[in-house]
Formats: sequence, structure tokens, C-alpha cells
Amino acid sequence: MRRRGRLPERDLEGRVALVTGGSRGIGAAVSSELAAAGAEVALNYVAGAEAAKALVEEIAGWGGNARAVQGDISTAAGATALVEQVESEVGPIAILVNNAGITRDNLIMKLDDDDWHKVIDTNLGGAFFACRAVARPMLKRRAGAIVNMSSVVGVRGNAGQTNYAASKAGLIGLTKALAKELGTRGIRVNAIAPGYIETALTDALPEAAREVILASTPLGRLGRPEDVAAAVRFLVSDAAGFVTGDVLAVDGGLGA
Repeated sequence: MRRRGRLPERDLEGRVALVTGGSRGIGAAVSSELAAAGAEVALNYVAGAEAAKALVEEIAGWGGNARAVQGDISTAAGATALVEQVESEVGPIAILVNNAGITRDNLIMKLDDDDWHKVIDTNLGGAFFACRAVARPMLKRRAGAIVNMSSVVGVRGNAGQTNYAASKAGLIGLTKALAKELGTRGIRVNAIAPGYIETALTDALPEAAREVILASTPLGRLGRPEDVAAAVRFLVSDAAGFVTGDVLAVDGGLGA
């Protein structure tokens, strides 16, 4: 009997996990966490082949199993090709983590059409295309777990981020609808809404903005990518076998 309060060390052994945007920041932490749990990870990237290669080598260095797979999920054709490649070269996808995302921030009066469409197409459209592509083989196998990476901004909104907030709020709706569609076939779909996490984006924040965030966060610190990765691992594991259609906040209490 395993100890209460922790997951078995290799509870994802033998499962293939596709992590979009899986080579940097939160995505890199998720890829490493799932590999440490025994999954064979296909970490997807669009650009930055060197970073992806370095992460694969790092994971292999401590005994994990991962490979880098280039592909652009912001189009239906790209997402379909990526899923087909992973299914063919790695194995049946048991886990999909839709982490790929971009920001193009500006106040609405200054936000141009291109920046609106790029964020919506990547953050929301890409997740939709990936979910649709992976749903077909998962439905045949009557099993699977999908996690969509939303944001506290998708729950609360944020000035200067109408495009990003809309894309992340849309992911919550996508998650809840898919949970109802796919649940009868044993496929679980959940979302995570991270708060402010220590990444390259938050490193660039002015000190005054950082202080405001910390003052608004009950736990009094920024999150770490590993905090989000641990939540992903839980949601895709058998320990969350009766959890679907949920939005798990990993935000230090910011959205409470």
C-alpha cells in the first residue's frame, strides 16, 4: 500500500505524453515531471530546437525518456500532423498537455488585428486543434487524459491583455465542454489556471509590478514551474481518475 499524500514514483510508466510548448518554462517543467513519473514524453516545440534538444539530453541524463518533436499546432493541419507523428514514432498518446501559448499585450485601442488573431489562434485554436486530433485515437482506445493550460487571467481578466484573457477563458469553456463530450468514453479533460509563475515573462516585470502581485498573492511569492508541473501530473494520473471538467487554480490564492 502506498503512503497517503504522495503519488507512486513512476505512476505513469508505459504511457506516452504529448506536451505542446514543452521545451521551455512551465512546459519544460511539465515534460520533466511526467518523464520522472515514467511517461515517455514527446515535447513539442515550434522554434528553439537547441533548447528542446538540451532538455531531452537533460532528461535522458537522469534516466527519463523524452524526445523533441517540432510542429505548429496553431493550424489544423499542423496539429493533425504532430499527433500522427507522435502516434507513429513514439506510441499511442495517453496524455495531452496543451501548454503552448504566446502573449501580445496592449490596451484594446492599441491592439491590432494581427496580435488578436495570433494569440487566439495559438492559445485557443491550437488547443482545440490538438484536442480534436488526439480525441480520435483516444476515443478508439476509450482512455486518455487531457490538461489545458489556462490562466488566472482567464478567470479574473487583466488590463492590457484582452486577447490573452479571452484565449485563456476560452480554454476553460473548451475544457468543460470536452469533459462532457468525451467522459462517456473514459477520457478526462481538465484545466489548470496558474497565477504568476517564475518564468522569463515574469523576470521582465518591473519591480513595482512584482510588488503589487506579491501583495495580492496570499502565499506571498511567485509560483515555480514545478508547482504547475506537479498539478499536471496529478490530473493525468490515476489518482485523479474521478476528476474531469475541473479548473485547478495553482496561483497561491491570487484568484480566491
